Amino acid sequence: MAAAVMWTDRGRRAAAVVGTVTRSRSSQATLKSQYDALVIGGGHNGLVAAAYLQKGGVKTAVLERRHVLGGAAVSEELFPGFHFSRCSYLLSLLRPHITAELELKKHGLKVYMRDPHAFTPMLEDGVNGAPPRSLTLGADLAMNLREIGKFSQKDAKAFPEFVAHLDKLASAIHPLLDAPPVDIPGVTTGSLRKRLAAAKTLKPILKCGLRLGRNIPDLYEIITAPIMKILNRWFESEPLRATLATDAVIGAMTSPSNPGSGYVLLHHVMGELEKEMGAWGYVEGGMGGVSNAIANSARSYGVDIFTEKDVGQVLVGSDGAAKGVVLKDGTEIHSKVVLSNATPYVTFKNLTHTEFIKAVDQIDYTSPVTKINVAVDKLPNFLACPTPDNKPGPHHQCSIHLNCESVELLELLTKRPPMLEMTIPSVLDPTLAPPGCHVVSLFTQYTPYHIEGREWTDQDREAYADTAFDWVEKYAPGFKASVVGRDILAPPDLERIFGLTGGNIFHGSMSLDQLYLARPLPSLSDYRSPIKGLYLCGSGCHPGGGVMGSPGWNAALTVIADLKRR
Repeated sequence: MAAAVMWTDRGRRAAAVVGTVTRSRSSQATLKSQYDALVIGGGHNGLVAAAYLQKGGVKTAVLERRHVLGGAAVSEELFPGFHFSRCSYLLSLLRPHITAELELKKHGLKVYMRDPHAFTPMLEDGVNGAPPRSLTLGADLAMNLREIGKFSQKDAKAFPEFVAHLDKLASAIHPLLDAPPVDIPGVTTGSLRKRLAAAKTLKPILKCGLRLGRNIPDLYEIITAPIMKILNRWFESEPLRATLATDAVIGAMTSPSNPGSGYVLLHHVMGELEKEMGAWGYVEGGMGGVSNAIANSARSYGVDIFTEKDVGQVLVGSDGAAKGVVLKDGTEIHSKVVLSNATPYVTFKNLTHTEFIKAVDQIDYTSPVTKINVAVDKLPNFLACPTPDNKPGPHHQCSIHLNCESVELLELLTKRPPMLEMTIPSVLDPTLAPPGCHVVSLFTQYTPYHIEGREWTDQDREAYADTAFDWVEKYAPGFKASVVGRDILAPPDLERIFGLTGGNIFHGSMSLDQLYLARPLPSLSDYRSPIKGLYLCGSGCHPGGGVMGSPGWNAALTVIADLKRR
């Protein structure tokens, strides 16, 4: 069943003015029959891996099954004149050294910084004619303290120390993001010479420990504890605790009271943009802008990149080593090594057709997410912060948290109002929508992969979107009347369209049993697979989903080192 993409009658009339959907595609290189390396999947990690392989002298080609590059980081014109970040929608965790080394700004990457960045309106009646209350947070500390002080002066005083505490923990982890996990077999077995060589992989952990110092127990606590155990220690008020807790459950089938939810929060604050810790921004033209910049950089080094090349199988020789791939049209392409940017499940269950890793079936790909992309002909106007004449206020550029004003709401995984994170990137980026119109992203939870044991239908999708819109309407009356088109992506749609097993945006849960040395499995944490010459380079590897480029970068360095030893 396809995702539900629907124009309203008003949208069809708008299309007559805006024009028709067009598809532009840059000219592709000629596909050769032999490469040094083949990368399956043109997502951001696959493209980063290809760029670094080519820089290292390894002739590389990227094979993307869809008509557009980027994997989950894509831009698509779903309705005439309306360009969406169809799956992923914000940028933060792209590692700065990758941006610099691949010269991504030179190759077209432009980011709009958001300040403020979080807006949580309350669904309540105003007092004495005042609008409902809301909480807005950004880079301005004085503004944050005023906003928090509306709910608790005690929390306002504690907030600066809390932010500094999180920043220290997040920055201490950075060395672990930019290196493969520790080589445990290398350190513990083999000759003294090999052990000493493998001991170099301990360096990032030592750096992390030195940065943390006395805060090592604090890091241990936040990666293992329920986030509410920590937030309750620091703060007393809503909606502050709930606003912070949303980052601990976003994209995860968990609640703020579940152990490990603290790490999900830390994962979302460890990024940076333009040297600002924890900042998130909008990519001009949508998230496809970052993928296209990486692709342009890769092409400048000599990488061959192809779309609409659907890989059916990894070729494995009689010696048990990867020898290339077979496309679904029967074309064989040979190579010394193959890197898979697909999920581990797709790689080992679909592309290699082997059953040697039974544990692959046990990787958790549960997803609570349904993404709804909405074209509107006017800006949502919130009761808690009304703006006249369709003009944006500072809060419109934020992540707007709806049904998130209390922790009690976040605790209800089922039979609850949908948790909605709304973003309106066209407030800052005028290239995304026609004048006066906007693109709205609704990242919603909690929805199952199956509905009471059966597949989603288009009727189910439409009914769920109607429910979500009814809730948006409570906060911003007139929203439903402004909708000219919507694209509804339930977990099975995220899997089918973007290759996200289970619809999981991280290529596998970011739970403690699937991190670092255990990501995606203990036997696969070094990017190598049991099939010699086959490597993983996607978000299913360390350091996980959202950390754009790091899995691809780490995998490329691993491949280059292995090829030198051949």
